[in-house]
Amino acid sequence: MRVNRFFVDQPLRTGADVRLPEAAATHLVRVLRGAVGDQCVLFNGDGSDYAARILAIGKRDARVEITGVHDPASESSLPITLLQSLARGEKMDLVLQKATELGVAGFVPVASERSEVRLDGERLDKRVAHWRNVVIAACEQSGRARVPPVATPVALPQALESLEPASTRLLLDPVATLAAGDLDIDADRHVVLAIGPEGGWSPRDRAALVGAGFQGMRLGPRILRTETAGIAAIAALQALHGDFR
Repeated sequence: MRVNRFFVDQPLRTGADVRLPEAAATHLVRVLRGAVGDQCVLFNGDGSDYAARILAIGKRDARVEITGVHDPASESSLPITLLQSLARGEKMDLVLQKATELGVAGFVPVASERSEVRLDGERLDKRVAHWRNVVIAACEQSGRARVPPVATPVALPQALESLEPASTRLLLDPVATLAAGDLDIDADRHVVLAIGPEGGWSPRDRAALVGAGFQGMRLGPRILRTETAGIAAIAALQALHGDFR
């Protein structure tokens, strides 16, 4: 039987009496028809799952008692950071959701020369908060106990300067000679995967990526949409070098 999981942004420990956030409590009461004594799981992003039992239910609130803690061992053995050029609306949500389910370790949204999305000020803050909620919901569904961070979008050159130095850097390219199966990735190596915008990387952006150590990798002869490319590449890397094996 599936046990429902809820993200709680606070420290958790065995024996604690926890009031669920209003959104989680409402979902538990109105959608899942939870009852006193039912079991659920809480997580706060620290890597542990906290077993809990419902103590009390109100119209818009619920309290649970934490009864135990364990490591769900749901994090990938292949840490992948997705450097994703900004995509419009639901496409970006789809990328974040599915990549989280596939085990991505973090997201670096970037504004590239051909990005069709421009964000700043309050609109930027709201969009980043929304993206982080999309990632949290994907963690709740997929059983992950660590929440991949979503960086605030910056221009591509700035993002490249902030990448950790010891990483395998990959750039999807349908004309590249290197295939995913040809890669030799060390067990302790971090992978950064760069996915371009709907119109593809501009020559200047591509040159910046190559100059930063990114090598081309192909996934067959077809050109994939931006919302397909990252998901397909992550799945291939997990199958060949990660925890899908």
